[in-house]
Amino acid sequence: QAHLMESGGGSVQPGGSLRLSCAASGSTYSRNCMGWFRQAPGKERETVATINSFGGTTYTDSVKGRFTISQDAAKTTLYLQMNSLKPEDTAMYYCAANPFCPTVVRLMTYWGQGTQVTVSS
Repeated sequence: QAHLMESGGGSVQPGGSLRLSCAASGSTYSRNCMGWFRQAPGKERETVATINSFGGTTYTDSVKGRFTISQDAAKTTLYLQMNSLKPEDTAMYYCAANPFCPTVVRLMTYWGQGTQVTVSS
């Protein structure tokens, strides 16, 4: 069991930065895998980045070098530092947790409510 709540979204110009936060509580086992996911208008929900209990991370190709996922040692807070933002990054961003990192987005068990990120000039 886990409870997640995102914050930090907003509107920013291209090239700008935002840091998203996800407050997490509940079983740490249920949060062995945590990640950020996004869904843009007309698009399927996609994985942005994940982090496992060993600190291993993955990123979708479109954000590599621009986004960084991290979390505190107690897994209390998950972060997504987003730099060099592009209009294509506009989406609702969700944090999610699971005992493991699945290959299918829908298999993530616990989800936050989402926070909107809008990148436009």
